[in-house]
Amino acid sequence: MTRLRFIGALALVPLAACGGLKDAFSSHVDVAARAGSQELSVSELATLLGNSRVPVRKEVAQSIVDAWVNYQLLGTAAAAGDSLNDDKLIDDAMWSAYTSGKTTKFYKKVSEAWVIDTSDAAAAAAYDKGDLLSASHILFQVPQGAEGDTVALMKKAQGVLDRANAGNFAALAKQYGSDGTKDVGGDLGVFPPNQMVPEFSKGVQALKPGEIGPLVRTQFGYHIVRRSTFADAKPQFMAEFVKRQRFVAESTYITGLEQDGKIDVKETAAKTVKDVAASPAEHADDKTVVATSRLGNFTAANVARWINGFPQPEQIRGQIAQAPDSLMKTFVLNLMRNELILDAANKEKVTMDSAETAEIRNAFKSLVGPAWSGLGIEPGSLSDSAKTKAEKERVAAGRINAYLAKLVDGEAQFVEVPAPLAHALQKKYDWKINSAALDKAVADAQPIRAKADSTRAAQTPPSAVPVPGAMPPADTSAR
Repeated sequence: MTRLRFIGALALVPLAACGGLKDAFSSHVDVAARAGSQELSVSELATLLGNSRVPVRKEVAQSIVDAWVNYQLLGTAAAAGDSLNDDKLIDDAMWSAYTSGKTTKFYKKVSEAWVIDTSDAAAAAAYDKGDLLSASHILFQVPQGAEGDTVALMKKAQGVLDRANAGNFAALAKQYGSDGTKDVGGDLGVFPPNQMVPEFSKGVQALKPGEIGPLVRTQFGYHIVRRSTFADAKPQFMAEFVKRQRFVAESTYITGLEQDGKIDVKETAAKTVKDVAASPAEHADDKTVVATSRLGNFTAANVARWINGFPQPEQIRGQIAQAPDSLMKTFVLNLMRNELILDAANKEKVTMDSAETAEIRNAFKSLVGPAWSGLGIEPGSLSDSAKTKAEKERVAAGRINAYLAKLVDGEAQFVEVPAPLAHALQKKYDWKINSAALDKAVADAQPIRAKADSTRAAQTPPSAVPVPGAMPPADTSAR
């Protein structure tokens, strides 16, 4: 996939802070989260976590609360009969999809201007230069454990080499080869020099096209090597040659973009990025500067938005947590590059047409129904059980809490709330998570878990497997 393209994500988004409740909520440490008219108390969360079989850790509690908030906001919307079909709200939630579409269009426009020489003369010259190689070989593999005594194998390989020529090389490879290429006459296709072990690549590069060289010794054994002629390799080489030219053109364009962009990554970027990845929720409005460019400041909030916009944000976050700090600068540079490309697309007035916009909006609208259905809170089913909006909210909340209890105990299938849907819910309705209360819930869950484990152990039937040294039960069948 080209580095100029982006893919809209439909993964679960970690939750961001809702400013409207922040001040009023921070002092209530007995409440872990609020969503709409519903509250999740510390006691309820501790009981839920303690009686489940999931690890009693803060990150697990955070995941449960994240899901609870999204589910309860879905319940709030369902009780109101709100299918979240406001175009402005949808367009904001589908930012990554619009970004993907715009940059794909922009890439196509930019790449059409790149000069790609596909003439035979240019390809032949590049082939002779050796940036890409093509060869066939006959491998005499050294048996495992016999690395120190290979004279007989070398003499056998030399004997076959003495008979090899362009006309019989493929047949000899099929007869004597000992690797997977023997069935195709030893053909290794087209490859960059660094794809092979150094000894082998040097052996190929020392030959002129069409030549068969002396034996090459590598860790795998003895190789008889023939460098393919351009005519032999042309079909596959041309495809790789064009691909390489496009890669060079794209790299040149991106390098120019970065230079013109005047990117400067801050020394503190690694720590900030890892902090953001650990909890994007806490950095949705974080103005900490990670880098600067001609576009201005690139902040922690921008990092959080990009992470949440990738196809698998949770996986990205995990990779960031495990990556060395030295790679964080490259990560930030990639995000800054995305920003610059998006800015260039906007300056070129690249937009989505009406059909593309309708497709994106319809994609969002298709997310709501399945989420309601999975939780059993479709507006119609709520109307069958309650009359007023407040009553419907209570019915929806009860069903969600019952589902969540089964989910954490492994008795229910996970209902995903895709990122754009979560974003829209969080933007439209009031909610808040109290991070400090999660610590208390985890602490309170510990004795509950210990008691639950003890109860489960007491209820487990004794094993029918005899204990070593124990007397077998008496046989009373004949009595």
